Amino acid sequence: MSTVDTSDSARKAAPARRSAAGTPRPGRIKALVPHAILIVYLLIACGPIALIIMNSFKSRQAIFDEPFTPPTFDTFDTVGYGTVFERSRFELYFFNSFVITVVSVILVLVFGSMAAFALAEYRFRGAAMVALYLALGIMIPIRLGTVGILELLVDLGLVNSLTGMIFVYTAMGLPLGVFVLTTFFKQVPRDLKDAARIDGASEYRVYGMTVPLIRPGLAAIGIYTMLPIWNDLWFPLILAPAEQVRTVTLGAQAFLGQFVTDWNAVLAVLTLAMLPMMALYLIFSRQFVRGLTGGAIK
Repeated sequence: MSTVDTSDSARKAAPARRSAAGTPRPGRIKALVPHAILIVYLLIACGPIALIIMNSFKSRQAIFDEPFTPPTFDTFDTVGYGTVFERSRFELYFFNSFVITVVSVILVLVFGSMAAFALAEYRFRGAAMVALYLALGIMIPIRLGTVGILELLVDLGLVNSLTGMIFVYTAMGLPLGVFVLTTFFKQVPRDLKDAARIDGASEYRVYGMTVPLIRPGLAAIGIYTMLPIWNDLWFPLILAPAEQVRTVTLGAQAFLGQFVTDWNAVLAVLTLAMLPMMALYLIFSRQFVRGLTGGAIK
């Protein structure tokens, strides 16, 4: 009897061993599918970026003949970067974009966090209307009010100025910033804030104590606000087209003509414009991911 049981168990174990050694298990296939989808998405998302960077270091003829191959000793050329710094004031454009982006993001984070703290902490009449107003600010594109914004800046004398651009971008980023940061402030333990109030801390002090606890949310809003401002072409073209306040994206249009386009210079400008955003994203990527997931968990 024991011999038969042993042989039966051996026969049952043999297909399992062959399955483990041969064809993959269904569980492994299910685990590979999400990774394959993410890899395909990564190639689609990062493919254009890689093409821009590669072709910015190639000659004009090589850009059209071999656009999908890396530069070689025969095709390597930095004429585009030389053209950018010789024919345009790229340093000034970069400085303008940097000032507008940094100041706008700081204002959005400061005023947005203050408003979010008030909405999360205090119960007052009209709070629902304020939340609805912020939701409308997210759903309705600000570009629909371009004519009114232009008239307002003309009346204030802020056309062709960095200050006017900063005001516009701050107003553009505040609705989303307040809406998201309110959720983060609600996740801070109320006992911590009440204990600080009992010890005599003012509301500004309580606000300052809770801000470090929502760093992931601040990082996420900072990146979400920073990218559209840095890459925007609409408002710089309409509100600040002057040479002294021109941004990087608007400066790149100087190399795009109706009949002739200097693709070496265009690709070089795009590469230089991408580098700061890519560096900041790599630095704050962990905080960004935590901010995306943290706001949904309560």
